[in-house]
Amino acid sequence: MKIKSILVSQPAPGEFSPYAEIAKKEKVKIDFRPFIHVEGADAKELRAQKIDLAQFTGVIFTSKNAIDHYFRLAEEMRYTVPDSMRYICQSEAVANYLQKHIVYRKRKISFGEKNFSDLAPLFKKYPDEKYLLPSSDVLNSDVPATLEKSGVDWTRAIMYRTVCSDLNDVTVKEYDMLVFFSPQGIKSLQENFKDFKQDNVKIGVFGNTTKQAAEDAGLRVDVMAPSKETPSMTMAIEKFIKSMNK
Repeated sequence: MKIKSILVSQPAPGEFSPYAEIAKKEKVKIDFRPFIHVEGADAKELRAQKIDLAQFTGVIFTSKNAIDHYFRLAEEMRYTVPDSMRYICQSEAVANYLQKHIVYRKRKISFGEKNFSDLAPLFKKYPDEKYLLPSSDVLNSDVPATLEKSGVDWTRAIMYRTVCSDLNDVTVKEYDMLVFFSPQGIKSLQENFKDFKQDNVKIGVFGNTTKQAAEDAGLRVDVMAPSKETPSMTMAIEKFIKSMNK
């Protein structure tokens, strides 16, 4: 079966994205629609978790979402984040995003390489802070494991949630291929399309946890990334289309 149409469960990228190249080169239609979105918690929910922002001397950020919701709630609760606050960020990109909310220079900002476990030396270097971890309702198991192993004083605060989007205007059966990037995306497919039968529809997934979620949902995974040959989802899709559309 030839691949003529693909639905990617993410927001549309810019016009010069690799997806645009694939669509042009392989003559396929590629549509984008986020299957999930983020909703922020409010001050009342944070208080219910017994979180007092003023108690903490350090904040650990794993994502840009975490940064936005931390400063949004600080403002909502009329808490002025002190200049003395220590920031530990999962990556340089996350650290740089802090500039949206604070004057970056002269602040105590550190960051890791890529994975959360890369932050272990930083916790060893700054063991005396009382850390707050703003997070979503879904937390990668590496995060608490690394923090517990480091022995630092830390508290998790659920500041936002990943929820399923309403997709009642989408007809998934119109597409030859669906592409997913998270277990929550698979969950949204199940919630929005309870009668969905895969049949000839191809499923592409990014990451092992997404693959596991798809298989747990009884889906057949046809395209998987990252791999040695195809480190990106777009490379994996292009390779698959070429093999199917010979």
